[in-house]
Amino acid sequence: MKFWYNKYFWLLVTIVIFAADRVSKILVAKNLVLNLPLGVFSNFNLFYTQNTGAAFSFLNDAGSWHTWLFIVIGMVAICLLVFWELQITANRWLQFTLALILGGTLGNVFDRVVYGYVIDFLDFYFGIWHYPAFNLADSAICVGAAMLAIDIFIKRKTTANTLD
Repeated sequence: MKFWYNKYFWLLVTIVIFAADRVSKILVAKNLVLNLPLGVFSNFNLFYTQNTGAAFSFLNDAGSWHTWLFIVIGMVAICLLVFWELQITANRWLQFTLALILGGTLGNVFDRVVYGYVIDFLDFYFGIWHYPAFNLADSAICVGAAMLAIDIFIKRKTTANTLD
């Protein structure tokens, strides 16, 4: 059992991220009105929106040509992440980092394949400025990317220190 857990810990994290993303999006789609903000607390709304574009709604009004492009890019990223995960044996930080990115990518690709858009619903704002709505999958991808940058920075710093 310990061997499986050590080697495939990342798979459990990926499944949890994907499941949390799916459940949150299902609840939002069933319980919120499309494009009608629901105030939760100061500077935060739940705001159900259907994003046909890329990150931050880039290309949201470009038609449907890009939907398949984003699906293909997402599928390639998923394959590369799984391949990378299977190569890692001892670095739990990197396993967790890539699992966050993989789970989030799976969540958003799932939406694009099934619905043709990504369900976004987290809306932070200050005054009239609104950060583009996002979802749990986006959050997992961003946290994973930040952790990956930290991992790379620490490795470079460690390597640089050993060369001195």
